[in-house]
Amino acid sequence: MFQFGKAARATRRLLHGLGLKRADASPAAEAVLARLLAERDALAERLAIAEEQADRDSLTPTFNRRAFLRELHRTMSEVERYKTPAAVIYLDLDGFKALNDSHGHAAGDAVLRHVARLLIDSVRESDVVGRLGGDEFGLILNRASAEEACAKAQSLSDKLNSSAIMHAGVAHRVRASFGVHAIAMVEDPETALARADEAMYAEKFARREQARAFAAF
Repeated sequence: MFQFGKAARATRRLLHGLGLKRADASPAAEAVLARLLAERDALAERLAIAEEQADRDSLTPTFNRRAFLRELHRTMSEVERYKTPAAVIYLDLDGFKALNDSHGHAAGDAVLRHVARLLIDSVRESDVVGRLGGDEFGLILNRASAEEACAKAQSLSDKLNSSAIMHAGVAHRVRASFGVHAIAMVEDPETALARADEAMYAEKFARREQARAFAAF
């Protein structure tokens, strides 16, 4: 009854928009209009679902790279227009290839899903999490200073280091390298992401050198 009433109201609105009264349309014409409106609404719903799925990573509950860059562009526009701070974090899982080789891709997929969920649960609704490819993830922290972004990266690193992912009865522990870049007003999304990537690799290299020095000592 509710759906029928809703369809009837939509039909009357359409007739009004066409400059017609209900009396101007036969019952058969009203039925055709109601069916067309229902088909239009169903198509719009399917389109919305398809657009959402096109933005999503195929494995994890995050944005894919294309959608992440689009959201980064929106953030950068806000930074430029309102002079608000924002930052992007780039993270890469350490030793992920070895885990895949030793325990199989199913274990690797479980780790990626776990990391994605941990990231999503650790940021605000206004922030953005995306999988950028392979074992690399990105985060957009809206209205966050460089100091706040660095603190968030450290917090996420601590959470990852202290968590274990169970798969097929085996506990897997992961570690990640993080790079933080405060978004500037005059740069494009790819440049901002590349600078965060460079910062991540600098951290990864520094930690490796520290480990080598400690082992030599």
